Amino acid sequence: MIDVDADDPVLTIAVAAELAGMHPQTLRQYDRLGLVVPRRTAGKSRRYSLREVAQLREVQRLSGEGVSLEGIRRILELENEAAALRTRVRELESALTTELLNRPGSRVFASTANGDVLPLRQGVRAQRRTEVVVWRPTRVD
Repeated sequence: MIDVDADDPVLTIAVAAELAGMHPQTLRQYDRLGLVVPRRTAGKSRRYSLREVAQLREVQRLSGEGVSLEGIRRILELENEAAALRTRVRELESALTTELLNRPGSRVFASTANGDVLPLRQGVRAQRRTEVVVWRPTRVD
């Protein structure tokens, strides 16, 4: 049995269209609009992944519910961004776990006021900022 990842671009446009219940021309149109953009082979043929077929089905469902194509594009964009962020969080959690196992009891990182992460060597303290910021609201008459 062949092990295929959901993100592997292995499906031709005809197969992807069949799995999504759409006409291949619809998939070409969605590609042009940036809704579901497959990867390309060296010869410029479209290749779809199982995840992209699932997105095509979602486009069809949302379209049937009356959502505009621009609305669908934005929804898919946000879903893809959320998935990428979840993946990044898992990567960071894994890296943190590895650091904690390799250096028990030591500080691994510090965070700046704007959320940036600063890696620290064992025994090094983060510098604290001590500036005072004064803010007075302007009076609007």
